[in-house]
Amino acid sequence: MYSRILVPLDGSSLSEEVLPYARSMALAIHAPVELLRVSEPVQPNAALPAEPVGEYLEKIAASFAGITDIKCTVEPGSPADRIVDHAAAHPDILIAMATHGHSGAQRYLLGSVAEKVLHATTNDVLLVRAEGGDTGGEACLNTVLVPLDGSELAEKALPRATGIATCLKLKIVLVRALVRFFFEVPEPVLPVFGTHRPNQEELWAQTGAAATDYLNEKVARLRAEGLSDVSSVLIERGAEGAPAAIIDLARKTSDSLVVMSTHGRSGIGRWLLGSVTERVIHHSSVPVLVIRP
Repeated sequence: MYSRILVPLDGSSLSEEVLPYARSMALAIHAPVELLRVSEPVQPNAALPAEPVGEYLEKIAASFAGITDIKCTVEPGSPADRIVDHAAAHPDILIAMATHGHSGAQRYLLGSVAEKVLHATTNDVLLVRAEGGDTGGEACLNTVLVPLDGSELAEKALPRATGIATCLKLKIVLVRALVRFFFEVPEPVLPVFGTHRPNQEELWAQTGAAATDYLNEKVARLRAEGLSDVSSVLIERGAEGAPAAIIDLARKTSDSLVVMSTHGRSGIGRWLLGSVTERVIHHSSVPVLVIRP
């Protein structure tokens, strides 16, 4: 699945909130772990770190019980650039990082670093929102939520999602969010529809039926591949759109992980999964694994 899990840290407790998820993932998929600390050049009058970087990483490494293949790396340079370059050598490296945290001579914001990494890397990225929680032990996960929009690109997330669900023994829920809206048909366009205006309720019902059939087909396919705990949910939303539907479902689903692709168009609203993914990342309180098709 992944040849290595790369965990960038900036020395703050907030950046360390990704560690429980990195531990769980590494143990489940038997992947080596690399802890990476990028040290920016020390500026004049800057405060020195409380402890040497190498000692800090070694202490974190010792918390990975059961993981024997763990490496500590310290590199100079710009954090986002070095993280992206470090992972680029191997496309099957997973970058796992928190979305907030301050540290370093420049007191750089790991949230902005995560944003830059997300847009620049070609590797998959696991993003965990840091909210001042516990950084010890292993994360408890129960369900993988996989948003789909009907496109092949969106479905590129399925192999990763099913692989993780199998290794961690998680439920899989396929999610389709339809954005419902009504529109006025201008008089010049009416001849296209004949003598009557289109029945929008009927069109919406047909769209919903097609989406349900699509989800049922995907569930059946995954069950045929040996995954028994698979289900689906179709969500209808108004103007707030697909991101709000995914975020709400994730919030209501205890111990969930969202796995979604970064691209794909489809559905009645022709929503762009890339922008949907970005909005989910920014507002979701649960971890999000971003898959690069």
